[in-house]
Amino acid sequence: MTPHLVPTIIIGVDTHKDKHVDVALDGQGTILGRRSIKADTGGYLDLEQWALIVGKIKAFGVEGTGSYGAGLSRLLLARGHRVIEVSRPNRLIRARHGKNDHLDAEGAARSVLNGQATAVPKPQDGTMEMIRQLKVVRDTAVKSRSQAMVTLKSLIINAPAALREKLGKCRGKVALIRLIAAFRISREGTLLSSTKTAMRSLARRWLALHDEITALDRDLDPLVKSKAARLHTAHGIATMTIVDMLTLIGDDPAHIRSEAALARLCGVCPIPASSGRTNRFRLNRGGNRQANAALYRVAIVRMRTHPQTLAYVVKRTADGKTKGEIIRCLKRYIVREIFNALCRTNEVGLAA
Repeated sequence: MTPHLVPTIIIGVDTHKDKHVDVALDGQGTILGRRSIKADTGGYLDLEQWALIVGKIKAFGVEGTGSYGAGLSRLLLARGHRVIEVSRPNRLIRARHGKNDHLDAEGAARSVLNGQATAVPKPQDGTMEMIRQLKVVRDTAVKSRSQAMVTLKSLIINAPAALREKLGKCRGKVALIRLIAAFRISREGTLLSSTKTAMRSLARRWLALHDEITALDRDLDPLVKSKAARLHTAHGIATMTIVDMLTLIGDDPAHIRSEAALARLCGVCPIPASSGRTNRFRLNRGGNRQANAALYRVAIVRMRTHPQTLAYVVKRTADGKTKGEIIRCLKRYIVREIFNALCRTNEVGLAA
């Protein structure tokens, strides 16, 4: 009598807000079962138990591990399962068959089976996830603060002459905003009172957002120091610059295998100015633009206050380089410094 063989299976999961749809395939691609679960902890554990009954689990292919599938992937990883991040279904297949959750789950499983999907989802726990969350909130607060300031300046320009002249005598942005925030509004239904009301509301909004950003910076600073202590003391590299680079590098710095790879991710790898013989290079508009902007800020700060960088600028200027070319060279050197600090040491998640 032939003993019963337990099949090795792959589970494909199509994730949604309230429910997930799951399909189990064996190694030959045969469908062994389908089901739906609630998108909560009980449903996730139910899915695991069902999969263990169906066969020996090789991997879970989960769509949307950064959104609706985050909770499921986090639980499965914590319980020792292999989770593969699956991209959205092929548009041609979707156009032929329409939207079908079971087909999407089956497609997720087959993309893992045939090796098309290999990406490992982010763990979404620990210090890096804390940094990501605080950065997202801070970015939105900075954007809202800038919008409040732009609108406030517009109101000042169009304010009644007497009020505009009074505000024009105030020196300093913060002092001006605090003056406006302290406006006393009369109950008269005049243009002056309505203008003051609008300006005071914006000024108080700006101050509240400014305090929120300051508090978030205080929360981010110790987290960044714990991940990149050596880089935190480097000249011209601020906390938010390190946050941008940590977010780009991710939880596993080992996947960035070379300095050139990090430079490409940041958009600072050299691009020839033409296809002919030339020693000139042009601006690279690819890569992560937030990381590129962070490198630019570091380069500008060092060009003003860093003795070694000032000497380098003088030397390269004598060689015939333009300011833009010098900045691009400096950004490349800064990437080398960041790579050595974050990717060649055990500072990110591999504490030495």
